[in-house]
This record gives sequence, C-alpha cells and structure tokens, in this order.
Amino acid sequence: MFHKIILVGNLGRDPEMRYTPSGQAVTNLNVATNRRYSDSSGEMRDETVWFRVSVWGKQAEAANQYLRKGRQVLVEGRLVPDENGNPRVWTRQDGTPGTSFEVSAQTLRFLGGRAETEDVGMDSSGMGAAPENAEDIPF
Repeated sequence: MFHKIILVGNLGRDPEMRYTPSGQAVTNLNVATNRRYSDSSGEMRDETVWFRVSVWGKQAEAANQYLRKGRQVLVEGRLVPDENGNPRVWTRQDGTPGTSFEVSAQTLRFLGGRAETEDVGMDSSGMGAAPENAEDIPF
C-alpha cells in the first residue's frame, strides 16, 4: 500500500529545529493551506487547514536556515496517523478538543519569487545558488 500527500501553503511560524539522540536533524514546520469556495447560498468562504510537518536530515537544516514565518513551501510526504490511524486528537487549554494533521516530509521545496530568495542565497527551485568561483565551495 502507498499514500502521498502534497501541500502548498505558508509557514505559520518560524521553523523549530532539534537533533535526535542519534544526531539526526529534525525541523518542525506549521503549514497553513487555504481554499476559497462558494457555499450553497453563493457566499464566498475561506477555509484554512493547518498541518504539522517534520523535515529530516539535510533538508531539516536547510529549512531551519532559510525559511521564516510567511514563506510559501511545497511539501511532499506521508500522513502520520495516531495509533488508530486517525489525526492526532488533543485538548486545548480551554478544554475543547482539537485535532492536527501530521506529515513526515520526503521532499520540501521553497517557493516564492527570485527577489524573495536572493536575500537568503536560494534560487527559485529551493536549491542553493551555485558559488561564483571554486574557492567559495566549502569542501
């Protein structure tokens, strides 16, 4: 069996990176996806769905270094269910129930225009800009 989820959305806050006890980097992102639709009465409605995304390894380090709140990203990955195969259910501080959709990212692409990415040394594909000469390569 196989499933894949593809999200395009904006970061709701700055990335949070940590390292596992084995030394692997993991960065957590909160991604908001938006949809505008017309309801049965013809009134326009906006719907926002939030996803908690975990990014691993080198992608996690790049995400932590270059992404900030509001930046648009594309995430390809898989849903991470609770032990029953459902979204994670939790209780808010006011006592009401909440749920969260959790995604383990396999691919993360930084989106946005060139002007947005030039300041952080990234090109529009989300890959690092090539060094101008061989002396700038760190290895």
